[in-house]
This record gives sequence, C-alpha cells and structure tokens, in this order.
Amino acid sequence: MATGDAIRTYFEGRWQDGDALIMRAADHGSWLGSTVFDGARYFEGVAPDLDLHCARVNASAEALMITPTVDAAEMVDIVREGLAAYSPDDAVYIRPMYWALEGGDLGVLPKEGATGFAICLERIPMAPEGTSTTLCRTRFRRPVLETNVVNAKAGCLYPNNARMLAEARSKGFGNALVADAAGNVAESATANVFIVTDGVVRTPVPNGTFLAGITRARHIANLRSDGVEVIETVLSFEDVAAADEVFLTGNMMKVTPVTAFEDVTYEHGPMTRRARKLYWDWAHSR
Repeated sequence: MATGDAIRTYFEGRWQDGDALIMRAADHGSWLGSTVFDGARYFEGVAPDLDLHCARVNASAEALMITPTVDAAEMVDIVREGLAAYSPDDAVYIRPMYWALEGGDLGVLPKEGATGFAICLERIPMAPEGTSTTLCRTRFRRPVLETNVVNAKAGCLYPNNARMLAEARSKGFGNALVADAAGNVAESATANVFIVTDGVVRTPVPNGTFLAGITRARHIANLRSDGVEVIETVLSFEDVAAADEVFLTGNMMKVTPVTAFEDVTYEHGPMTRRARKLYWDWAHSR
C-alpha cells in the first residue's frame, strides 16, 4: 500500500524494516491476482478485534482456493511482535496477506499448498475525530458471488472499488454510495454504511454482495448493548436521502460522518458521535 511510513514487513519467518520485496514475476498472485488480505488497526496502544481479522484472512484465502498456512492465533502473536517496534502513540495499519505461488489445473487454479504469506505494518494516522466525507451515486455496482469472490477480502475486487471512487471524486464528492445487483444500497466504495432516522439505526442487510465488516459488526453490538435499536434491512437510496444522519464504518477510520449525499446535507449528529465513543470505550476496555 505504501501510503504511510515506518513500514515493517514479516516475510519468510522474520520481521524486516522497510517495504520488503515479497513476490516474484512467476508467482500466481503476480499475474493472475490470487491475493487476499485483511486490515486491522493499532492505535492508542490497542489493536481491537485483531484475532478476528487474522481469522478472516484465512477464510478469505480458502474462498479464493489458496491454502492458508498460518494459524490465526499464531498470526496474532507475530503481529504483536512486529508492533513492539512502534510507540503506543503510533497508529498502525496491520495487513496480513496470502497469495498463490504456483498454478494448478491449466495454470489458472491455484496449486494447493503453494502459498506465499506476509504481514505489512504501516504507520498511518487515524483521522481526527469529526473528519467527514460526502457521497454520491455511481454507475458501478457490487458484484455477486456468481461473478466474483465477494465472500473474500480479495485484491481482485478493489479495481471495481477504485472505479467507484474515481467517479465520485470526478463529481466533487469524497466517496461513492454503491448499489448491489438489485439496485439497493450495499455500501460505499470503501466502507459499510449506516443511516439514522428518528433515533433508529439501519444498515444494509448482508446479502452476499458486500463484505459485512468486522468493525461494522462491532458497532452493531456496541449500539445494541447501549439500548439503541439497530436494524439490518434492505435500504433504498431514498432511505438514505431521508435520513437524519449517515455515517460510514470501516477498519481504517472506524467511524466517518457523512455530511452530504448528492444535494442532501446532514449534520454530524449525536448518534454518529455516540457510535464513535462506544467504539473507543469498548476498544480501551479489552
């Protein structure tokens, strides 16, 4: 990714300082895109849900027919060893990843057991509280399982997300609000979406077209534990336009207030602030 600094790389059994070279020209992942990754966060001395992120990268590998080679618990230990080189004041993006090394049947199917593994740590600051974004619609949609590996956090999915984001930026917006194959709201180009109407929080029900994130699930649990009604349901773009508040959730920034959806504007409202506070309180209570 190389968008941050103070990069450290775990590869071939050891930690190295810097952005190490890890793939070869003939690796299956280099030319056929058989790569998966996950993203966790370290900030203020905590790494929330690190175990779940490590478990998910293994599940993503299996979905892409890549053989995972590192147990999730062992992966957590490796990450924590790597994080020891950073200050508790640093915010670090944690990215474990797999890729296929060799081709199997017809060269296209990844060869079982031939797997590359690395972890990249990158110092990337958390966005200051209140940092917001704006949304617009995009002509690009989320794929379905029959057309792509939407049940994995796979690198091959992200060029489509990039098209969505580029279109939004060309229109003067910060991100895109994306439809699923049926035309309902799925997520943004980079994060899950929540809306708030009359004190009730709603978010698109997972339907196999988007990755229902670990951070998304944590926000749902936190809000429900705090007495907030959270409903997973089918959402239309009209529902978003009629909402009192809209916010995005994802691993990179945890909570991002949305201040506009096309020509509709919103306040950075109390439920969005509440979701962020609940998350921070939960993260520091572990």
